[in-house]
Amino acid sequence: MALEAFAPLMQGENTFFLVTNFISTMKQTQGTCPESPSVLDGICREDADCPMGNPVVHGNGIKTGKCVKYNTSHSTCEIYSWCPVENGTLPRKPLLAEAENFTLFIKNTVNFTKFNFSKDNTLQTNDSTYFKSCRYDPFTNPSCPVFRIRDMVEAAGETFGNLALLGGCIGVDIKWDCDLDHPAAQCQPQYSFQLQDRNYNFRTATYYWDPQKRHYRSLLKLYGIRFDISVHGEQAGKFGIVPLAVSLGTGVALLGAVTVVCDLVLLYLDAKADFYWKEKFEEAKPPKDKAEVTAEP
Repeated sequence: MALEAFAPLMQGENTFFLVTNFISTMKQTQGTCPESPSVLDGICREDADCPMGNPVVHGNGIKTGKCVKYNTSHSTCEIYSWCPVENGTLPRKPLLAEAENFTLFIKNTVNFTKFNFSKDNTLQTNDSTYFKSCRYDPFTNPSCPVFRIRDMVEAAGETFGNLALLGGCIGVDIKWDCDLDHPAAQCQPQYSFQLQDRNYNFRTATYYWDPQKRHYRSLLKLYGIRFDISVHGEQAGKFGIVPLAVSLGTGVALLGAVTVVCDLVLLYLDAKADFYWKEKFEEAKPPKDKAEVTAEP
């Protein structure tokens, strides 16, 4: 099956899925066939073990009432389903191992309306080939939003080979925290990668009719890596004289209020209030009257 058939699949806003492994069951048609011996409820010894009309628990269809040979060593219930039943043999190595060299272009723009400032995560360049050759590096090339899949998986603490076999989920967090007193070029996002889950897969089917008008489907069980991209921490700061003046004025007012509260506590509520009264206030006494002495001749 051609590699191009497994382009990244969108699975919601800011999310996409990269196929790395798959199991295919081709040319299924509706009819009767033996259940898979890997399904415990489908194993039987006689027809009585397969009550007609009962669904196979965790199986693929409805029992017809017959116990039939699956192969030389197993007998299973005959079921009405899409036949043959799904192939359950998983490849030991990822079939699309070269997907580790695929690249992901992430474009993100933030707007700080309060400061009339907007910024995206791409380098402003006139070189039309820049994004075709650059690769993101947090130290040497932080302005390139082109990520290699293998680098993203390793940054999340896993190897591509391990994750590609059974699939998994990786979260991509983009954080903006800008000081707008500095040049706009220094406002750059920070990227982080977290392994959110292992063993991610889902099924999909393609339905078609052959020239004889017979209805068929091809069933695929896809394993791969799901990337969930989120932007958070959008914040920016810039010096302003008006906010500074307001903050200073508020601080001075609070200091004045603190002085009044302390005086009230010490003068009226403290056990040594009399001492503080004497220290804070000085009692002024009126001067004594002096007797006027008049000499008489």
